[in-house]
Amino acid sequence: MKTDISLWFGVAAVLLCGLAGQARGETIAVITDLNGSYGSTRYHARVDAAVAAIVELQPDVVLSAGDMVAGQRQPLLSREQVRAMWASFHQHVTDPLAAAGIPLAVTPGNHDGSAYPVFAAEREIFVDEWSTRRPAVEFVAADSYPLNYAVAVGKVLIIGLDVTTVSPLPMAQREFLEAVLAAHGERFDTRIVFCHLPLWPFAQGRETEILRDSRLAQQLAAHDVAMLVSGHHHVFYPGIDDNGVLHVSAGVLGGNIRRFSGSDIKSEFSFVLIEIDNGVVSVSARAAPDFERQIDSGRLPRQIAGPDGELQRYEPGAVARSAR
Repeated sequence: MKTDISLWFGVAAVLLCGLAGQARGETIAVITDLNGSYGSTRYHARVDAAVAAIVELQPDVVLSAGDMVAGQRQPLLSREQVRAMWASFHQHVTDPLAAAGIPLAVTPGNHDGSAYPVFAAEREIFVDEWSTRRPAVEFVAADSYPLNYAVAVGKVLIIGLDVTTVSPLPMAQREFLEAVLAAHGERFDTRIVFCHLPLWPFAQGRETEILRDSRLAQQLAAHDVAMLVSGHHHVFYPGIDDNGVLHVSAGVLGGNIRRFSGSDIKSEFSFVLIEIDNGVVSVSARAAPDFERQIDSGRLPRQIAGPDGELQRYEPGAVARSAR
């Protein structure tokens, strides 16, 4: 039996107030690209402000779509330098969330866990740092944590994928995704996949830094995955592909903001908030500096062109796709 999932932008608060008398659904915050300049142990004040805002919101889980520290350059950083960056990240992000009782689930980015062989030491440290910091949620598939794994948050299945290189998913990774969705997808109302690199070229200057993987897009649609959440492009954009899958590019908190691909419109520093209640999924972005204002998605580009067609901006009130 299928139930429609609707995603509203800018009216989420009204919808949730109307459901106040019913059981609470799931709330998921998404942060990404928090790192500063190469090797830096400093974080911009807006990172602390974003974490404080998220603590106030009390989501069920926070997803980090990568680039939490500033590696992946040459000359290579020493292990001590990389560990110092992680210590700072934990001080600014991991520890405040943990103190508030909010689980943090992560996926590697190119600057903190790149799969390119030259950065193997940084990737090894990424795995070590997070192996002892498992989020306090139900694990559905944990053997390859923190690279490829799946967790349950209420009625939501969340799958983290290791996507840091510009290439289609390796067969082993595709088989992992297929196995998790085939074995466990049916028992969840909503299925979400998150990773660092997107399938679509959301931002100017990063048009080639995507997963050129039409098979992955088809795989997501075949299993009624509601959305693919990604980072790396430093823009907030929600768009629907031809199969009805929502692709959410999460905005940046560190570094620099970018213009949208094929547009002069510039994004804003932000984090994403996903709210799921009674089959209704609302996606919004909270903008700096205080992260109280929601970004008006109606002012974003109407389409994002890519190698497999056009991604259509999600319109408020539209039905994205169906979920079991």
